[in-house]
Amino acid sequence: MVRTSTGDPRFFTRSGPHHLAAVAKAASGIAPELDLLLEGVAPLQTAGPNEVSFLDNTRYASTLEQTLAGAVIVHPDMRARVPAATVPIVTSEPYEGWARVAALFHPMPPVSPGIHPAAIVAEGARVDPSTEVGPLSVIETGAEIGSGWRIGSCAVIGSGVVIGPDCRIGTHASLSHALLGARVYVYAGARIGQEGFGFASTKAGFLTVPQLGRVILEDDVEVGANTTIDRGSMRDTVIGAGSRLDNLVQIGHNVLLGRCCVIVAQVGISGSTVLEDFVRVGGQAAMAGHLRIGRGAQIGAQAGVISDAPAGAILLGSPAQPRQEFFRQVATLKQMARRRFHKVRGASTL
Repeated sequence: MVRTSTGDPRFFTRSGPHHLAAVAKAASGIAPELDLLLEGVAPLQTAGPNEVSFLDNTRYASTLEQTLAGAVIVHPDMRARVPAATVPIVTSEPYEGWARVAALFHPMPPVSPGIHPAAIVAEGARVDPSTEVGPLSVIETGAEIGSGWRIGSCAVIGSGVVIGPDCRIGTHASLSHALLGARVYVYAGARIGQEGFGFASTKAGFLTVPQLGRVILEDDVEVGANTTIDRGSMRDTVIGAGSRLDNLVQIGHNVLLGRCCVIVAQVGISGSTVLEDFVRVGGQAAMAGHLRIGRGAQIGAQAGVISDAPAGAILLGSPAQPRQEFFRQVATLKQMARRRFHKVRGASTL
């Protein structure tokens, strides 16, 4: 296996070197006025004198003390632990600074405007000339594609879909019955706007209920790989501005997500459930339908939510319950098991 530095140039666009002052500015940090050129980014453990790193977790303070990085982005509280040969870039938000510095050295590759000869663009579709349309992708009649777009190979944009400026659609993704805002990123294999899981039970079997709503992805939404978002049955399914959905998430019909919600991998949200702004949901959690989860609530991994949750709630377990109650029950079960063990053990020695 070939080993290489962070940001292998075979896969990632590179820029630089950048002067220390430019790096500090990108990080919104303060650094000494030194004539230092930095060529890239790297972890504390492997960074060299021409690279910049960061520390956001105090558990790795000992690694910071041993780093050979030319510069490191740190919180003011960690300034004194930076080695003498390393330049500190001090900021109150080191991880945010790191994100901006990494993007400085590895910007998104520029869009190459034009439609690949192997793509299929239906008559009546509107594609902005600045958009890049990859090979074997399909854009159906009535679709409207905004400026600055990148559509990956084999993606399908269905009839009537409207997409705002500066969006990216990954390979093999499909969109139908959907309206996208600006700067939306749909990762590879995602399925947006397919029919929701709606049917009526009859004496003769199941009768499919037409799904007549849409999917609305507001500005700055990201939808992870192989995630599915069903269109609404009557009203729209809405993903609020700035929300981030991880890979392999299932969003049922009529679900409403507020602004800046975070949904981690393998979460399932049943139809007509509402998540207010800034809700966070851990991996593999599940929610029943027609619930309301209050603003800023946190749902733990693998939780099973079957009732409404107030704003700011922290829920764990299945069925989900407030964090304090959950840990109290866990502690009680441990004590009962321990007493049972000692009782049985004591009886066996008689």
